[in-house]
Amino acid sequence: MEEQQTLNVIRALIVEFIGTFALIFVGAGAIIATAGGNLVAIALAHGLAIGLLVAAAGHISGGVYNPALTCGLAIARKLSLALVIPYIIAQLLGAIVAAFALKGIFPGGAIDKVALGVPAIGAGYSVGGAFLAEVIMTFFLMFVVFGTAVDQRGPRAIAGLAIGLSITMDIFVGGGVSGAAMNPARWLGPALVGNHWANGWLWWVAPILGALLAAALYAYVLQVQSEPPRPDVLDHEIPRDRRV
Repeated sequence: MEEQQTLNVIRALIVEFIGTFALIFVGAGAIIATAGGNLVAIALAHGLAIGLLVAAAGHISGGVYNPALTCGLAIARKLSLALVIPYIIAQLLGAIVAAFALKGIFPGGAIDKVALGVPAIGAGYSVGGAFLAEVIMTFFLMFVVFGTAVDQRGPRAIAGLAIGLSITMDIFVGGGVSGAAMNPARWLGPALVGNHWANGWLWWVAPILGALLAAALYAYVLQVQSEPPRPDVLDHEIPRDRRV
């Protein structure tokens, strides 16, 4: 039983690495490929990457791919606290490796033009405005995760589609404001590899705050509970009703 438990955790971490890799590789890659000039392509690239990877492997790890959402699920007691740090490490590593892959694929000129796709505060926008945008956008993302994938009353069959579309929606409105990262890993990978650190705290604090607010609201106010929520246990597998 202990060996099976360990294998399930390893499988989950591999999936979290791959899913976050896909987000940065496809999302930041679309920014580089379009020189940051095609918001529709960029928004769809991010949304498709997450939507498809949630559909492909959400049944293995929950398909979180985001340290902010990981924290939200933990505070709502939908993810074992024992998985929080390993999940975040796997997600950050996936983002960093993806950024290195992009650097190895695209020419330096294309990368430099968009700073490797690192989220940034748009010209004319304040730090406070960008912070608020990231909080609100991540709130919507976490809310959709709960409504479609966590709540058993939700339409789980389209969870991947809904989650991917929520990211696309957010990028349409916030891409020019804050980069619409909604994900600390989405910032860290390109920032580390490209050595771009300006306002880095914003893409950690704001997404985590937005995710925590949405998770607390949905789990403790909106979601009907027959019994108090309990954290997952790592005794056999990650329970299906606890997966994202």
